[in-house]
Amino acid sequence: MPGTFPPASPQARAWTVPGAARGERLDAFLASLLAGEGVSRGAVQEMIRQGRVTLDGRVPAKPGLRLAGGEALAASIETAGTALAPEAGELRVVHEDARLAVVDKPAGLTVHPAPGLETGTLVHRVLHRWPQAALMDGPRPGIVHRIDKDTSGLLLVALDEATRLALAEDFALRRVRKEYLALVHGVPRPRVEPWGEIDAPLGRDPRHKTKMAVLPSGGRQAHTSWRVLWAAPGGVASLVLVRIHTGRTHQIRVHMAHIGHPLLGDAVYGSRQHAEFAAVTGLDPALAGRQMLHAWRLGFTHPQTGAALSLWTPPPEDFQALALALGQTALRVGLVGMPGCGKSALAGFLAGAGLPVFSADRCVAELYGPGADGWVLLRRRFGAALAPDGRPVDKAALLELMRSGEALRREVQDMVHPLVRHRLEEFWRAHARAGVAVAEVPLLLEGGWPAQGLVDAVLGVHCPEAVRRARLRELRGWDDATQATLEAWQWPEADKLARCDLVADNGADLEALAAEARRVLAALRGLAAGRRERTARALDALWTPDPQDAP
Repeated sequence: MPGTFPPASPQARAWTVPGAARGERLDAFLASLLAGEGVSRGAVQEMIRQGRVTLDGRVPAKPGLRLAGGEALAASIETAGTALAPEAGELRVVHEDARLAVVDKPAGLTVHPAPGLETGTLVHRVLHRWPQAALMDGPRPGIVHRIDKDTSGLLLVALDEATRLALAEDFALRRVRKEYLALVHGVPRPRVEPWGEIDAPLGRDPRHKTKMAVLPSGGRQAHTSWRVLWAAPGGVASLVLVRIHTGRTHQIRVHMAHIGHPLLGDAVYGSRQHAEFAAVTGLDPALAGRQMLHAWRLGFTHPQTGAALSLWTPPPEDFQALALALGQTALRVGLVGMPGCGKSALAGFLAGAGLPVFSADRCVAELYGPGADGWVLLRRRFGAALAPDGRPVDKAALLELMRSGEALRREVQDMVHPLVRHRLEEFWRAHARAGVAVAEVPLLLEGGWPAQGLVDAVLGVHCPEAVRRARLRELRGWDDATQATLEAWQWPEADKLARCDLVADNGADLEALAAEARRVLAALRGLAAGRRERTARALDALWTPDPQDAP
C-alpha cells in the first residue's frame, strides 16, 4: 500500500559509461545517474568505499577515479520504498501513460520533501494520483529532475523504477531538451543579435552559502542559450526563451543576472532591480511576486516506446498578466514642427484634455537656470559672461555663439541634448501608465530619437510659411536672418512631416486648432488602443510554440 515500507532489498544496477563521460570522476558520474532518488554524492562515495560499486568487474580504489569511457559500471543499491503519505491536491497532467507522466507544477509548490518540509509537496500529490510510485525508494519517488518552488511549468515523473533509471540517465547525458520562458529586467543585447550563449561555471557563492554564483574557478560547467522573443516598450523588460544544456541549481536565475538581466521578481539574484521595479515600470510590485520563470517545453525520448515526445504548457495567469501589463505602457508621442508652427499651442490643448505633456523648451529653460546642470556646463566651458552669477544663461549671447560656427553649435547641442533626453526618459517613466503622453521636442527627428526608441509615434504640426514667419516676428521679435538661421538647424518642413504618423494643420485661428486637437486626440487614443490589442495578440501567440521548431 502507499505509505508503507516494502521489504528492504538490494538492487543490482548496471550501465555502460558513455564516451562523453571520459575524464569525469566516478562518484560524480554515478551520483548524476542516481539523481532524483535521494542518493547524495556522499552516499555514493560510501557505496564505493564499501565495495558495492564495480568498474569492469573490479572494485575501484577510490571514489575520485577518473573514467575512461566504455567501462561496465555496476552498483548494488539498497531500496526500501517510501514512507511518504499520499496527499490529495491539484495536479494538472499534461501527459500520462503506464510508465511516466508530465505535470504542470504551479508556482509556490515545492517538488519534494526536505528537512523541515515533510508534507505538502508535489511528490505527495504524485503518490495520491499514482500509488504505484510508492514502490520506488527514497524521499523523492518518481522525481528525475526538479524546478524551484517559485518556478512554474513542466516536470517529468517516472511511475516505475526502470523508467526512473532510464530517464535519470537521459538527464545525466543531456538527452532531454528543457526550454523556459523568463521575464527579465531590460533587453539583452538590444542593438546586436537578440540571442546569446552563456557558458560560465556555477558553484556556491563564497560570501552567501545559500546562493549560487558564477565562479572564476572551481565551479561546475554550466551552459545556457537564450533568445529574446519580445521586448516591452521602452526596453524596461523582455520575454526571453531560455534553453539549459546543463542542470545546475538556479542556473537560469544566476546566468541571466550574470549578463545584467535578472528575472523579474527575483529578490535573491536581482535585489537592486527588484527594489526598483515599481519606479522603473510604473507597475504594482505585487505583479512580480515571484521570479518570473516558467518551464515551458520539454522534449525527450520515451524510454519504453522510443517515441520522441515534445510537450509544452502555457505560462500561468500571473506570468501572462505581468507580460501584458508591461506591454500596456503609454503611447509615447513626439511632437515636432518648424519654429512658429504652433507646437506649444497644440500641446496646450492636449494637456487641457488630460494628456501628460513634456516641453523640451521649458526643460532647457530650467537647465539654464542659475546652478542647474546646463548652466554649470556652459559656464565651465564658455565662462561667466554666458552664465553670470545668480542669473540664467544669456540666451541671446548663446544664440550668437552658436551662429558663429557649426562646430560650436554642435558642441553646445552635445552638452545640452543628453540632459534633455534624461529628463524626457524620466517623464516617460513617470507617465508610463497614462495611455497617451506627449513630448514637444523641436529637434526630435534631427537627433534620431525615434530610431533610438525614445518615442512610439510622431505628431507633426503644419503651418504655412508666411503665417509662421509673421508669428515669429510679432511674438518673438525674430528678424528674417534669425528665423533663417534657426530653420537651417532643422530639417525642411516637408522632410519632417513625411516622417510623422499624424499631422495637425494650424493654418487658421485658435478655434480651428482646438478642433484639430480634438481630432488628433481621438486618433492618438485609437493608436494606443490598437497597440494594446496588437500587444495582447502578439503575447498570446508567443505562449504557443511553433510546431516547426520542435525540441
